Parts: sequence; C-alpha cells; structure tokens
Amino acid sequence: MQPKRYLITSALPYANGLKHIGHLAGAYIPADIYVRYLRSQQRDVVFVCGSDEHGTAIPIQAMKEGTTAKEIIDKYHQAMKEDFAHLHISFDIYHRTSEQLHHETAQEFFTYLNDRNELETKETEQFFDEASNTFLADRFIKGTCPKCKSDRAFGDQCETCGSTLSPDELINPISTISGNTPIKKKTTHWYLPLAKHEQFLREWILEQHKDDWRASVVGQCKSWIDGGLQSRAVTRDLDWGIKVPVKDAEGKVLYVWFDAPIGYISATKQWAIENKKDWKPYWYDADTQLVHFIGKDNIVFHCIIFPVMLKLHGNILPTNVPANEFLNLEGDKMSTSRNWKLEMRDFINDFVMKENGGDQCVDMLRYYLTQIAPESKDSEFTWKGFQDAVNSELVAIFGNFVNRTFVLMHKLCGGKVPAYHEAKEDAIDAQLRRDIMDAKQKVEASLENYKFREALFEVIDLARKGNKYMQEKEPWIKAKSIQENPDNQLLIDNCLNNCLQLTANLSILISPFLPSTALKMCKMMKVVDKMLEWSNAGSLKLLSVGYTLREPQLLFRKIEDEEVNTQINKLKSSLMQTPEIAAEESSSYLPLKPEISIDDFAKIDLRTGIILSAQKVPKADKLLQLEIDLGFEKRTILSGIAMHFTPEEVVGKHVTVVANLAPRKMRGIDSNGMILMAEDLNGKLYFASAGDLSKGGWKVS
Repeated sequence: MQPKRYLITSALPYANGLKHIGHLAGAYIPADIYVRYLRSQQRDVVFVCGSDEHGTAIPIQAMKEGTTAKEIIDKYHQAMKEDFAHLHISFDIYHRTSEQLHHETAQEFFTYLNDRNELETKETEQFFDEASNTFLADRFIKGTCPKCKSDRAFGDQCETCGSTLSPDELINPISTISGNTPIKKKTTHWYLPLAKHEQFLREWILEQHKDDWRASVVGQCKSWIDGGLQSRAVTRDLDWGIKVPVKDAEGKVLYVWFDAPIGYISATKQWAIENKKDWKPYWYDADTQLVHFIGKDNIVFHCIIFPVMLKLHGNILPTNVPANEFLNLEGDKMSTSRNWKLEMRDFINDFVMKENGGDQCVDMLRYYLTQIAPESKDSEFTWKGFQDAVNSELVAIFGNFVNRTFVLMHKLCGGKVPAYHEAKEDAIDAQLRRDIMDAKQKVEASLENYKFREALFEVIDLARKGNKYMQEKEPWIKAKSIQENPDNQLLIDNCLNNCLQLTANLSILISPFLPSTALKMCKMMKVVDKMLEWSNAGSLKLLSVGYTLREPQLLFRKIEDEEVNTQINKLKSSLMQTPEIAAEESSSYLPLKPEISIDDFAKIDLRTGIILSAQKVPKADKLLQLEIDLGFEKRTILSGIAMHFTPEEVVGKHVTVVANLAPRKMRGIDSNGMILMAEDLNGKLYFASAGDLSKGGWKVS
C-alpha cells in the first residue's frame, strides 16, 4: 500500500569546508533522483537537508583560517547551498543547525528524554587543559599514535594510519590549544543507555528489515549490536554548540551527533512555517515513509542511535536507510588533508560556469556518478571513466538516438509527427513497442528498491534498443525508393513514429536522473513539463500525429582528451601542495645530524651478510639476537628490531652491516656490529639490503 506522504533526508554536511563529489555520489544525488521520481508521481514528498554547524570541526577550522566559528559556518553554509543548487539538488529546504528554531527543537528533545529518565548521568575523568581552563574534545588532543608511532594522531583518529583512537591511547598527549600536557579532571555528562534498547534494535533491524535494507547496512548494524552496545554521551564540555537546558550545566553543550539528526526535524518545521503546512504528520504519523540517504560512515547514527531517540520521543522510525559505500578518486581514497579530492566547487568552476548555462555538464556529472554509484561496494571516479561514460553512452547512444530521430523526422516527414499504420506493423515494430511499455515497470521497480544504477541502465538500454531498431529499419534507405514502392513511406512513418514516441518516453524516464536534459527534450518536442509525469511513461501516444516539432539540438557534448589530461595534471599537482600539509609533512622528518666529512664516512666499513638465525633476547622487548654470515666469518649482532619483526621473519634476509663498529655488551651478550635499517614516516622499518650480493662479505661503497 502506498504511503500517504514521504519525508526524505540527506546527511547534514559539516559547515567546515567545501564538499567533494564523494559526498555528492553518496548522499545527495541518490536522494534527489528518488525525490524527483516521487514528485513525478504526484506524491506528497518533502526533501530536507541543512548545514551541520556544531561540533569541534567548526572551531578547529576557525583556528586554521584565523577567524571565528560564526564566520566559518556563515561562509560554508552559503557555499554549500550554492553548490547544491548549481548541481540541481532539489531540496525543499536547506536549513542550518545554528538557527534558533533548531536550538529550541534540540533542547526540547533532550528535555523530553531527560524528564522521563531515559538518559543517565555519569562522572568520568577527561583531559583538561589548565592553561586555557578547558576540557579538551578529542580533536583538541594530539600525540603519538600507539599503532604506527606517527606524531600526527588526534584523540579520535590517527591522520597517518587512519586508526580509530581514544584520547587515553595517545602517547605523550598534548593540548592543541596551549601546547601543554593536559591533566585528567572529573566531569559529569548525560548518556543515552543504548544497551537497554538492544532487543528493540534486534527485532526492528535484524528481523523486520533484514530483507529490504541493504546487506551492508544490516551487516554493520549486526556487528555493532553483537559487539555490545555501550552508553553514548549526549553532552560534552565545549563552548560551541547548543546549551544543555539543565540547571548547573554551565559550559556543557549537546554532543553534535545528538543535535545534528534532530536538524531533520527542525528543517521540516521551518519548511512547514514557510509553506503554511503542519509539520507533525511527517514525524508522528505512521503513514509517513521516512528515508535517510547517507554514507556508510553514518550508519550507526541513523540506524541505531537516532532510531532509539525517535522511538523514545514518540516519532516514526525510518522505513529505509539506503547507505552508500565510499567513492575513491583515480586509484586512491579521497583525502582533504592530502588535497586528493574533486570538490563540487571545482567541477562547477571548470565545467558548469564555463559552459553556456552549464546544464548539460551538470547532467553529465550526475549521469557518471549514478553509473558508478557505490551502492554495494566502494567505487572509483576516474576522469577517463567520466569521458568514456559521456562520449560512449550519453553522446553515442542516448543523444545520438534522439538527434537522429529528429533529423530524419524533419527530412523524411516534413518536421511533423507521422501517423502509425498498424496494418504495416511487423515483428520488429511490435517488439520495440513492447520494450517501451516494459521499460516503465523495470525502471520503476529499481527506483522503488533504491537501485539507482540498475534503473539508469534500463533507461540507457531503452535508447540502445532504439538505435538498434533504427538501424534495422533503415528509413533513409527506404526513402530512396518511395516512387518505385509507395508503401515505403508508410514504413518510414511507422519507424519514426515509434522513434518519436520512444524519445518522449526517454524524456520521462531520464527526468529523475538528468532533469535539465528532460526539459531540453520537452522544448524540442514543444510539450509542457506536465508530460514528464510518471503516469505518462509507457504510452505510445505521447506525441500527437501531425504535431510540428522543433529542430534538434545536441543534448550533450563530447569530453576531449585535453580536458581529461588537464584535470589529471591539476589533481596530481595539487597533491600535498598546501602550505599547511607541506609543513606537517616536513615536520614529520627527523632533523639531520651534524655534518660529517668524506673522511669521516670513509672510516665506516660496510659489508653484506645473511641472517642465519634469530631469537628474542630474554627480558628485552626490543632486541633480537642475530647470527650473521659475512662470508669470511660469522658474527653475533644484537638489533633493536623485535617490535617490528619476528625471529622467523628475518631469517634468510640479506643485510648491510657496519663491520668495524666497536663491540658492545648488551644484556650480557657481545654485539659485534650493526645492521642498517631504514624508517618511513609512519615508523615502519625496512632492511637496507645489498640486493643480490647474496654470498655475503662484499664491501659496500
């Protein structure tokens, strides 16, 4: 049974910087396709989103840019709003969590749960910066990563190896505010006891939605639940955010993960105010279908934490959460810190703003991102892939079919829609007409199940069938012998009538994906936008016989090799080029030791050898005792590599040895030499081997 109304949400983007095409492919284009499809069916649907403007990411960005948090959110809220509009993401409202309405809504939500004892308070010890008199959020604590030993680790994650961390795990933690070593200090916070709701989550997700939600979503939820749900803090010590509406809670704000999803509700409220509607049915009426479009990093918040909050608050629960995986770029993970990214603003500036209107470039990007959408696994954007998708499919299949149809209609039928002569219909005609009628159900079924790649394929496949049909019919050949065979005109009429009706159907089916293209096709057909209503799809009488159509316009242009090369070179040249990243990377290198002369270096005798045996040195975590064959003799050498290699891993390795180093006794064992090792920025060790000098004893110079 069809729901009475739909509320569609896209993840609220952080207002701390411009967003890249990975975000676009994950949470915004899929939602926009679905919403446009629902609107074409005249369904009651509201599409909400907005900027997430709280949390430590905002003041951190303000510190980087030397400005205030308020100026940061104002700057990036407006920039993101403009970028989404340029790329035709059709939100009904794009709100922001700094608005007073949102603050009131979030505080009411907290108060409702707290007054009903659905939250619990705990006293814990947290890092505190005495110099700034501030409790430190995870991102304001920096130290050495316990896993890779990088000094680019924060209290929540290591920037080098990507490991998830807690502040307590950091080695030598310091405050990023003052540079001092923080102390531990007691503080009280409110928590959402998720463990109390485990049975509800198991029944709701793992039983009720195990078949209709994406396997990756259910799988991640199961992992969280089976791993044991822990109480989650809903407040934190911070001066940027929504004040906790409780007496004696000075200096505390709502945790951003708690207030951000409530932004969907406040955005709905604001939309209702502006449109003189009642917002409550969209959040309280069971006949509303709530769908969250997100990336996989947001699954736990939208499938476990927020649903528990909604249930306790008396709201409806999401019907589906079609989360996408990640989109990589040119063989590597997108990274803002390394400048390995393609921001929406970059594409807009390089393509959309340079075109006359730029709409076709927007649709070309929407097409490719949908074609490679990471629906079930991570996918990859490449500029060559973008070029191939545009040139080989949009231009050569879709655009080519529409253009040929219009050109031949003007040339062979006087620019008017010809009649269809059923008496002259053959099996090829009949098959194409069945394909047109069947396409609607195929595309619809895929869209209803959030399979957007599959739905788009069906649309392009219908255009592909149109090209094949035209080639089989060859109306241009039949036109050459009309005088000898007058019936050829009837066959030409049938061919072009079918092709024109197919073109009209393509405009409807492609409309959710490529809205500008659909409108351009309507203009060529001299029909109003109302024809794009979904109920018209599958009809074979969309264009009236004798109706005059406009001259064809090319729907898409080709992407040239020069454009692809320019973008690839731009991407590579920007990698690691920002002053901040360059400074961070250069600081990761150890400083050079004092300068030596060539005579000093000449005193070192380097010889090659093979490790014959290795064992741990008792009561010495870092030392391995190695027996090394130097060719002319065997030596015992102690090496501090036990934290990096097991004894079994090093046996048989070719090494370079400082052979004339004075012996040294360690742990009661004489060490006669030193093996050379190399260390990368992540602290990983490598043998400085002597290649194929496998016999040992060779002098290295």
